[in-house]
Amino acid sequence: MSNLNSRLEKIIPKIKEDKFIEGRGLGNEISFYVFDYKPEDELAVRDYIKIIKKEFSYEGSNRKIIEFDLYKMLLDITKDKRIFERIFEMEKKQGKDALFKALRTFANPQIFLQRIKEQMDGHNIVIITGVGKVFPFVRSHNILNNLQEVIDKTPVIMFYPGEYSEQDLHLFGKFKDDNYYRAFRLVN
Repeated sequence: MSNLNSRLEKIIPKIKEDKFIEGRGLGNEISFYVFDYKPEDELAVRDYIKIIKKEFSYEGSNRKIIEFDLYKMLLDITKDKRIFERIFEMEKKQGKDALFKALRTFANPQIFLQRIKEQMDGHNIVIITGVGKVFPFVRSHNILNNLQEVIDKTPVIMFYPGEYSEQDLHLFGKFKDDNYYRAFRLVN
């Protein structure tokens, strides 16, 4: 936990750096970052994200943070599409495998990216959470791979319950996602 706390405490100073918001020092790479952590630290990380958002929420702040919880987004999208209640009926009638297949097809990255694009209004830092909660319907590497189409210069921080080596993602330290090379570890 002390290692987690020391890593969490480095996030706000990192966001305050000019080069973080300007994307300098990344060799013209996209400003995507991953903060990985042990799954058992999920609640502590969620609490700290509130602190991060509060730190920059004052009038006149030049850091406008918006958080996208992928799980909440999925629920909202199913409600907007009026299929939320049918999901439970489908599981009851057709089983978990049918539900899994239907939701994997439905929850493609484009529906998330469209929502993100619509809600970016004036925000200049994106935080992505809910990666573990939305698994296995949405895979984080799919979101990151497609997000650069929507967000070009805006720094993105994905909070990831697992391990990120700057080459591959292991959700919960167990499930290997596809390789992803374009993000940087936010702090070590």
